[in-house]
Amino acid sequence: MQPTDARPSSTNRLIHATSPYLLQHAHNPVDWYEWGDEALAKARTEDKPILLSIGYSSCHWCHVMAHESFEDPAVAAVMNEHFVNIKVDREERPDIDSIYMAAVVAMTRRGGWPLTAFLFADGTPFYGGTYFPPDATAQRYGMTGFKSLLFAIHDAYRNRREELEQNATQLLGVLQQEHQSKLAASPLTPALLDNLFFTLIGDFDYEHGGFGGAPKFPQPTTLEMLLHLYARNGSSEVLRMLELTLTKMAHGGMYDQLGGGFHRYSVDERWLVPHFEKMLYDNGLLTAIYTQAWQITRNPLYQRIVEETLSYIEREMTSPDGGFYSAQDADTEGEEGKFFVWRANEVRDLLGEDAVLFSQIYEVTARGNFEGQTVLNVPRPLSEIARVTGVSLERLEQAQQRGRAKLWQVREQRVKPGRDEKILTAWNAMMLRGYALAAAAFANPAYLHAAQRNAAFVLDTLRRADGRLMRSWKDGRTVIPAYLEDYALLSEALLTLHGVDGDARWLNASLALADDMLRLFWDEPLGGFYDTATDQEQLITRPRDLSDNATPSGTSTAVYVLLKLATITGNHDYRQRAVGILETLVEPMQRVPNGFGRALSAVAYHLARVREIVLVGDPAQPDLHALLQAVHHAYRPFSVVVCRTPSTAATGGATAQLELLAQRDLVEGTATAYVCEGFTCQLPVSDATALQAQLDG
Repeated sequence: MQPTDARPSSTNRLIHATSPYLLQHAHNPVDWYEWGDEALAKARTEDKPILLSIGYSSCHWCHVMAHESFEDPAVAAVMNEHFVNIKVDREERPDIDSIYMAAVVAMTRRGGWPLTAFLFADGTPFYGGTYFPPDATAQRYGMTGFKSLLFAIHDAYRNRREELEQNATQLLGVLQQEHQSKLAASPLTPALLDNLFFTLIGDFDYEHGGFGGAPKFPQPTTLEMLLHLYARNGSSEVLRMLELTLTKMAHGGMYDQLGGGFHRYSVDERWLVPHFEKMLYDNGLLTAIYTQAWQITRNPLYQRIVEETLSYIEREMTSPDGGFYSAQDADTEGEEGKFFVWRANEVRDLLGEDAVLFSQIYEVTARGNFEGQTVLNVPRPLSEIARVTGVSLERLEQAQQRGRAKLWQVREQRVKPGRDEKILTAWNAMMLRGYALAAAAFANPAYLHAAQRNAAFVLDTLRRADGRLMRSWKDGRTVIPAYLEDYALLSEALLTLHGVDGDARWLNASLALADDMLRLFWDEPLGGFYDTATDQEQLITRPRDLSDNATPSGTSTAVYVLLKLATITGNHDYRQRAVGILETLVEPMQRVPNGFGRALSAVAYHLARVREIVLVGDPAQPDLHALLQAVHHAYRPFSVVVCRTPSTAATGGATAQLELLAQRDLVEGTATAYVCEGFTCQLPVSDATALQAQLDG
């Protein structure tokens, strides 16, 4: 939503919020509350239902509903008279979003944002939906108009309360059963992974890559699972699925062909027309995927995608302190995608004699592919265009480079999409891990510096004095305690960073976060994790989302990082808890593997012969740097890397006490590598070529 020059006619309580999404609604005529005791008490005292609206700052249809309904004084008057109105940012409060999204899906069989739910004063939902159009356009959509819905809900609340309460009680029972029931366990066997391909193949798009049809999402956790399957069995068919998907995504309009970075998803099956918001988590996860795919294939396209994506993150999404912002909006000046699309005459006027070739490369036509304009994409290889047109490949590449540079310069003068500048721990962790992996694979010190700076920022800024991790930071304020996914993803990212630069601070922090994660989120009767901690607000049910969606779930990431830390520490409790959770997920993993990509990657790790790689030396010296490069030369998901460096003794902590590092010293004063696998160790080596031979053998 873009600011306007008009002076706001009203200001509500959201003006004091930290969330940019809530601040977008601070001048609505609606009497909005943030979620909290004040709003719930008002609902009880005045005997009014709660109207709960959940969204996020870069959500296009959230903006549409806000403009159509929440900015309308007549609609606001009905809301204020008959309801207590609560606005929630789903990114700040994933616990609230998880509960009421599950409720709406149970009631309507569909979900999404904006989420609209009607609750009793105790928070129990009794009706809900997603976007509701205003009455004036409701017939066009074949939906109930929002204002009419408000009157209908008010009437039902006053005159059919008992019926609503009965339905709400049944729904609450369903939600509590879903979140609190312990699943039956089955043994983890290689057959789970061996049979996985035959389930995946039925949903794979062999023409465009990816899984399913329109709309098509990148599904990074499923792609990560394919990487693990390939590392496990070397299947050329698995690699084909992965490469087709990554190449088609990179050439589609879902990837920003001028500025780098990925949009949220494509509305079609071809990765062509995106939903234009850019989310930090997509770009963090996909940076990791493309980096790891490059380690396998050495495809220069994948390296270019990583470099352009990280250039975008550095340019547009990095705060002065080193934190990463959350998102960029889909809309500019009230129009979806306006910043990113082009008209054919614009391209012709700007590029002159290069325009024809550039338009052939990027499919720019007078008709366009998005509301009469063009989303740039690369539907065919340059070699094919050269063959058909007779133009040399060199000339095509030159026209492409000149055209991209010129359009980029012009696009930079446009009004940019709005940016959500809150900094979320879990999302920063995903981007941090992407930076660390790219730094190692491409030996890029700038990427390593960005990762180290971000890790320091999160640890120094998003932890309270008592060590409690926090969810978000905005303008110096941290008010929401972190959730399971924050702890798990940050622990994983710091473990990854330690394996790249050897700094003991990161491994110490990773271990401490894992222990805190078990203390705050583990439930012994359940035999698993909840998404909220014991010290967080108690809602109508304690949420627990086991499936991997746009991001990996807190549970699956916790399992994966506990398995890796068990390898490093020898802590049997870590492994026992992690395996116990995976055993309860066997049936759903078999049935819906695309919903459990990270969990299946953890299974692959658990069933593999894991290598323990200990490097001893000083990261500032070239001899240890060479050994690190040998380790990260290839994709090695079934390995852990632990470093004994000057920081190990200086920092102290748990890392200094690791048995894995005991009696591991320099050999003849030179950086040394120790490789063990299956309770057997190879001879220590100080030569990078020899280390690479051990690891590749």
